[in-house]
Amino acid sequence: MNKSLILLLAIPLILSSCVSQKKYSELESAQKETKDLLNSATVRLNSCIDEKATSDANLAALRDQIGFLKANNQELINNMGNLTTLSQKGAENLERSLESLKEKDMRITRMQDAVTRRDSVTLALVTSLKGALVDINDADIEVNVEKGVVFISISDKLLFKSGSYYVTTRAKEVLGKVARVINDKTDLEFMVEGHTDNVPVKKDSNVLVDNWDLSVKRATAVVRILQNDFLVDPARMTAAGRSHYVPLDDNTTLSGRSRNRRTRIVVLPKLDQFFELLEQGMEAASK
Repeated sequence: MNKSLILLLAIPLILSSCVSQKKYSELESAQKETKDLLNSATVRLNSCIDEKATSDANLAALRDQIGFLKANNQELINNMGNLTTLSQKGAENLERSLESLKEKDMRITRMQDAVTRRDSVTLALVTSLKGALVDINDADIEVNVEKGVVFISISDKLLFKSGSYYVTTRAKEVLGKVARVINDKTDLEFMVEGHTDNVPVKKDSNVLVDNWDLSVKRATAVVRILQNDFLVDPARMTAAGRSHYVPLDDNTTLSGRSRNRRTRIVVLPKLDQFFELLEQGMEAASK
């Protein structure tokens, strides 16, 4: 009897432990969606941290200016003996100081607005890139933001064969996805950087002399694919070789050298547009 009772109690547990393939797929999809949300939240957090650092620096400068103005005003009051006997000239100086303080505060506010607009554009770009590259192995391609600049890092094994600067067929598919996002953001410029490990390249008297040559040739190969195959405007692109002088990892290990062999697409911030936003803010504030 006890055995029968135990068997009856065990049946629901056995049935509940069986998860259908459909349920598994739904859970897997939910996990992927959660991961995408986490990536977006991370980008937003990085943007907020940058904005806070800028605001803190501006606030510290403003506080120093306030302290300076208070000291000047107190000295003026002490020299006059009494606030009620403050001369007309002193009153005018005080008024100008307060007006200057108000103007500086307004400039800081406009600068913060411009930073916020820039970060919004950056977030939209990162979201588009991650969506376009969602089916690519995370170890082969990374999209991240550092100090407001977007970086797309593609592993060497995805783009090229060992010691070669000819782009693989698989890599062209990936570059095509990147190109679609880039072509939609026509106001952005970017630089393609080639990076190698520190193992000397096999010399080719006609083309390759060292890792400088290999890194530059790989960068120009990617640029040509983007231009010729996917019609990216060449005026928006810069090709650069960094050789092995900007490593991500230790070149004494196989895994370290593998990480260091990469091609990086750097979305260049348009500083002229950023300062134009600031100038527009200053003009609006003066009206």
